[in-house]
Amino acid sequence: ALQENLDKRLFGQHLVSKVVVKAVRGFLNNTNAKKPLALSLHGWTGTGKNFVSKIVAESIYKRGLQSKYVHQFVATLHFPHAHSINLYKDQLQSWIRGNVSICPRSLFIFDEMDKMHAGLIDSIKPFLDYYELLDGVSYRQAIFIFLSNAGAEKITEVALDFWRNGRSREDIQLTDIQNALSVSVFNNKNSGFWHSTLIDKNLIDYFIPFLPLEYKHVKMCVRVEIESRGFAVDEDILSRIAEEMTYFPREERIYSDKGCKTVDAKLDYYFDF
Repeated sequence: ALQENLDKRLFGQHLVSKVVVKAVRGFLNNTNAKKPLALSLHGWTGTGKNFVSKIVAESIYKRGLQSKYVHQFVATLHFPHAHSINLYKDQLQSWIRGNVSICPRSLFIFDEMDKMHAGLIDSIKPFLDYYELLDGVSYRQAIFIFLSNAGAEKITEVALDFWRNGRSREDIQLTDIQNALSVSVFNNKNSGFWHSTLIDKNLIDYFIPFLPLEYKHVKMCVRVEIESRGFAVDEDILSRIAEEMTYFPREERIYSDKGCKTVDAKLDYYFDF
C-alpha cells in the first residue's frame, strides 16, 4: 500500500519513493532492530514531505494521522519561545517516554525543523540511540520522521547541475546528495539540526532529498486533484493553472517555487465546486 500510494500520488520524487519504501518496509520486518527508525525529509515547500509522512502513517496505522499512536509536533506551534527551551525539553522527553511505554510502535513526526530552536531536538537523543532499554522502556520499535526546508538549496544545486549538463533528474542517486545534504543541514544556523548530536552521532538513518518540482509535475498534481474531486479533466485549465505558478531560477524557469502547495486554491478559483 505504501509503494502504491507513493507511485500514484507523489510526482518527480524517484529517490523518495525508493528510499522510504525500503527503509520503512525493512524496519517493520526487522524483529531485532537495534535502534528506532529516524528519517529526515528535506526540500522546498510543496514538494511532498508532509504528504509522505501522512502516507507512512496510513500504511502502518488504521486511522493514519488520526491514530492515537501517531504524534505530530510543529515547531512554531508547540515550541514557540526560545526562553522556554528547557521546559520544552522536559515536556518532549516526558511525552515520548509516556507514549512509547503505551505503544512501542509509536510514530513521532516533527514538522518545521528549520524553525525549531537549536539544541531542543538533542533532548530526544537517548531515545534514538542504540540502547536496549532506558528506565525499563525499549524505543527500538518507534519511528521518528523530521520534516525541514533546510538543505533545499543544496538539493536544488545538485538538480540544476544535472539539468544543465543535459542529464535526467531520474539519474540522480542518493549518493549524489545525501552526504552534502547532511553537512549542509548540520552547519545551517537557521535549522533545528544546527550542530545537532543526532547528526554528529549518526542517529539519523536517512537524509531524504525532495527534488524541486518541474512544470510537468505541477500538471500531474493538478490532474490528480481534479480527478479526486470527481470532475472531468479540462486540459486547457490544467495547463493554465500550471503556467500561473512562479518558477525559478529566473532565467531558466525550471522549478515551481511553491511545488504543488497552492494547487488546491487555484482549482477553487477555476471550478465551481
